[in-house]
Amino acid sequence: DDDDDDDDDEDEDDDEDEDDDDDDDDDDDDDESEVIVAAPTTKGSKKKGKTITAKVKDPKKLAAMERKAVEVATETADKSFTPSSKLLNHESPKEVMKQVDGPPLSSYKGKDNVYVGKAVPVPAGSSLVVPIPVKLPGSVVEYAIDLKNFDISFGIKAERSEGVTIVKEQERTDTSDGAIAGKFLVGSVPCNVKFSFENMYSWFREKVVTYKITVTPPSKDSLIAGRQRRAEACLTIVQKDVKSSKAKLAENKSTKKELQSQIDKVTKELAKLQKSMDKLDKEDAAATKKLKLRQDQTKLLQKRIKNPDVDDEDASVVVKKGGKGKSKK
Repeated sequence: DDDDDDDDDEDEDDDEDEDDDDDDDDDDDDDESEVIVAAPTTKGSKKKGKTITAKVKDPKKLAAMERKAVEVATETADKSFTPSSKLLNHESPKEVMKQVDGPPLSSYKGKDNVYVGKAVPVPAGSSLVVPIPVKLPGSVVEYAIDLKNFDISFGIKAERSEGVTIVKEQERTDTSDGAIAGKFLVGSVPCNVKFSFENMYSWFREKVVTYKITVTPPSKDSLIAGRQRRAEACLTIVQKDVKSSKAKLAENKSTKKELQSQIDKVTKELAKLQKSMDKLDKEDAAATKKLKLRQDQTKLLQKRIKNPDVDDEDASVVVKKGGKGKSKK
């Protein structure tokens, strides 16, 4: 059981903690915050988000740094925005605007969505996955994880139709030094963020997880600014397609002109061939008629050679030699 190794590791950690008490005291005054930016990815790829870590004493300064990091990350995500192929190629040009605009401003409230799990058991040899839907671009996902017993393998990934973003690598984690906390930005939506707790390596010990996950949507001003940035990014893609489509049409026009010239040439050649075919058909008809006539004539002539004393094949009366009377043939 790997948990037996965990006990040894914990004993070793206790010894190390005693040796490092002085170092820990120096760090107690520092607050550490982690902002993970989940950047959009292409389909089938697994790209890890950028991590910004800051150690500051002033909580206000830390909050300001986090806000700035989120603003920068949001702007970066919006500028790299790529609409889904399904919406971009939809027959209605308005469909893509749903992804660009997000929710209607008139009914937008921007309320947080909070997901809480208290003392959720994860049996040995099993796992727990908590899916969190995120529908608004520029939303910030903040989480706090606490474990009751030992450690557990914890990871976060964001799944979209375009691909998968690894927000936090799956790795064994414990909360002996405090709850696991962090926050990250979701720039491309719709997105399904999955918090994964794996206890597969344990044979006997159950782990107990408590979590709180808060999804904070962007402010109305941020949503408006994001609309504009995403529209600009989308416009670049659309104009690129316009240029590409025009070039393709020009190329096809030239190719079609060349093909039409070949078709016209072949059509004229076919007309000549058809004329020759019609002539041959007439000659065949005349030859067939003549052949039939000559075959009938051949039969008659062969009979005449065989019966030269008969005037006509259809004669029904002949004159006997000596001139005496008539008789039927």
